Amino acid sequence: MNHWTYAPTGKVVLQLEDLPNHDEVVGFVYRITNLKTGKFYIGKKSLHATRKTRLSKKEKTTTGTRKIFKRVVKESDWLTYHGSSADLKHDVGKLGPEFFKREILELCCTKKYLTYCELSYQIKHDVLKSNSYNGNILGRYYGRDMENCKC
Repeated sequence: MNHWTYAPTGKVVLQLEDLPNHDEVVGFVYRITNLKTGKFYIGKKSLHATRKTRLSKKEKTTTGTRKIFKRVVKESDWLTYHGSSADLKHDVGKLGPEFFKREILELCCTKKYLTYCELSYQIKHDVLKSNSYNGNILGRYYGRDMENCKC
């Protein structure tokens, strides 16, 4: 299995505690590169997942609340994550994860800043026109819409 590398320091990340300021970090912007073709994918990943679960009758009586749900925060699957692109997942399955380099480009402390950084890196690296697995930016701008644009 290949591991994440924190690009600013070149340090291999094996667990959450290996990240600087890991207590304050919400997520990160990453780049996954196919080492055979040079094709890359830029995206974002949250470090924690929040779920709503139904309170049991015992929990309701213990806490004395009328609430039905509680929020449960747990660590996401970021250590084994290989992006959300179907083409990228197909290539990882076909070639194997050892042919892909996974880099953490930037750590972010809020969800809004995480989305901003992802957008910034995607535009900076021109993901819709270059040799990229990214098919769209923010689910709004698609590469196929840029094909006929000559400006």
